[in-house]
Amino acid sequence: MTALPDELAAFGPAALSAVVVAGYLVAGEPLVGHVLHRRFEGRLRTDASARRSFYRRLLVLEWGLAVLAVVLWLSAPGVDAAAVGLVWPTGWPGPVTGTATVLVLVLSFVSVRALRGGALVRAQRPGEGRHAEPEGHATLALLPRTPAERRLFGVVGVTAGVCEEWLYRGFFLAVVAAVGPDLPVPVLVLVAAVAFGLAHAYQGLPGVVLTGVLGGVFAALYLDTGSLLLPVLLHAAVDLRFLLVPASALPGGLPAPRAAGGAAA
Repeated sequence: MTALPDELAAFGPAALSAVVVAGYLVAGEPLVGHVLHRRFEGRLRTDASARRSFYRRLLVLEWGLAVLAVVLWLSAPGVDAAAVGLVWPTGWPGPVTGTATVLVLVLSFVSVRALRGGALVRAQRPGEGRHAEPEGHATLALLPRTPAERRLFGVVGVTAGVCEEWLYRGFFLAVVAAVGPDLPVPVLVLVAAVAFGLAHAYQGLPGVVLTGVLGGVFAALYLDTGSLLLPVLLHAAVDLRFLLVPASALPGGLPAPRAAGGAAA
C-alpha cells in the first residue's frame, strides 16, 4: 500500500499551499470546468475550431496544475516519492479492486461497441437531423470528429491519464491523508471518488456518478499497488477508447465514405 504522509507537517513550508491546491481540486475545478464547457458549447455550432481550441485549453490547464503540484511536492521535505505514488508498484490489486478494474475494462469495451454501432445517433428524437447533437450529452460533444481533432484528442487522453492521476490520486490523497492521518482506506477511496466526480459536474448527475465510480476504482488501484502506474494506464485507456469510434457514428461527425459508384443516401 502507498506510504501516505501521516501528518501535515510533512509538507513543511508548502503545507498551506498544498491544502489550497487540494481544495481547488474539490471546489474550484467543478466551477472552472462548468464555465469552460458552457463557453465551448456556445462556440461549437459556429466555430469549426471549437473542439481543437477546447482541447488546447484543457492541456494548458491540466499540465499547469500538475506542474504546480510537482513544485509543491518538491518543496515538501517529509513527503518522498513513495508517498505520492511515484514509484514502481509494490503490490497487486486486492480481489475487490481487481474485479472492479476488470469491470471497468469490460464496460469500456461495451460502450465502444455501442458507439461504433451508432446507438447514440439512433437514440435521437424523431425529426432531428441524423448528426444533430443530442441534448444532455456533454461528454458526447467533446468527442473528436475530424482527423485533426482525433490527433489532438489522443494527446488529451494521455494527458488526462498522467495529470489527473497525479493530481487526484498522488497529490490529493497525500494531502488528505496528511490532514486526516487516521482516515481508513475506504474513506480515502470515497473522498477521491467524490472529488473526481465533482470535477466532472459539467456532465450532469450521470456524469458525476460515473466519473466518481471511476475515480474510486483508480484510487483503490493506486492504494493497493502503492503506485500511480496502473491507474495512469487504466485511466488513459478509458479515455482513449473513444478513438476506436469512427466519426460517422457520432452526431455531427463526418459521414461514412460511400463505395465508388454507390447511390446517394
